[in-house]
Amino acid sequence: MSTPSLADLPIRRLTLRDLTACADLSEDRGWPSEEHKWGFLLTSARGYGIDDPDGGLVTACVVTAYGPRDRPDLAAIGMVLVAERHARQGIGRRLMRHVIAEMGTTPLALHATPYGRPLYEELGFKVTGRAEMVRGHFTAAGYEPSVATRAATAEDLTAILRLDEEVFGADRTHIVTRLPAFADQLRVAEADGRIIGYSAAWPNMDTHVVGPLVARDTETAKALVASLAARTDRALRTDIDVRHEELRTWLKEHGLESLVFNDVMTYGISELPGDWSRRFAPVTVAA
Repeated sequence: MSTPSLADLPIRRLTLRDLTACADLSEDRGWPSEEHKWGFLLTSARGYGIDDPDGGLVTACVVTAYGPRDRPDLAAIGMVLVAERHARQGIGRRLMRHVIAEMGTTPLALHATPYGRPLYEELGFKVTGRAEMVRGHFTAAGYEPSVATRAATAEDLTAILRLDEEVFGADRTHIVTRLPAFADQLRVAEADGRIIGYSAAWPNMDTHVVGPLVARDTETAKALVASLAARTDRALRTDIDVRHEELRTWLKEHGLESLVFNDVMTYGISELPGDWSRRFAPVTVAA
């Protein structure tokens, strides 16, 4: 029996049963397996992929929709991967075209590496922003927070959801309500008895990723990062919107180093909804 061509292999929805195959695909492309993140995304987002007749996956991606289920306000595309043995054969383009068609009129967004940007531009995505990934062991020397922070409780959830929707411009209940189980830390910042920011730190290989990072202002963002760092021995990693120059400079003054810049790209909208001035970092660039 002849092996079907890649163009004939069907694209299907992925589920949590595909976790190992997705992690293997990450490693195939030289990424960490990131099983913890894949598990989060496969349960909170829509996964798409193509099965390899020889085992595993030819390609995969996830699409995280925000807002009403039947008419999302926005969808974020991430974890777009093609197995090395099938690279440069148009598979990624085919998968992306399928996702765009599936999402219909829903505006789309993604974080693009310099390698992936040409494909996304070809498909009609436009660069509308930029984020800097930083990593390192945070050192608090010389820093005294001016904003109070504490561990989040179940009673904070309603206020956190309200704040998150204001800042991201869409209902993300299915993401935020999974954070307590996904993250090792979930903390809030308060002023006058009101929650003015929140952030999480979730495990990714040997680091803790700080995200989301939502804050009234830069001082609040600093206090949240410092409070998360004080409760872990791991290096921190996060992706900061480049417009938050003061926070990026402060992080580098306290031990973190720049790793890479990625482009924020959108399809169907000229900019992301919500309030960027309070949106410092996403949960992950894939969501």
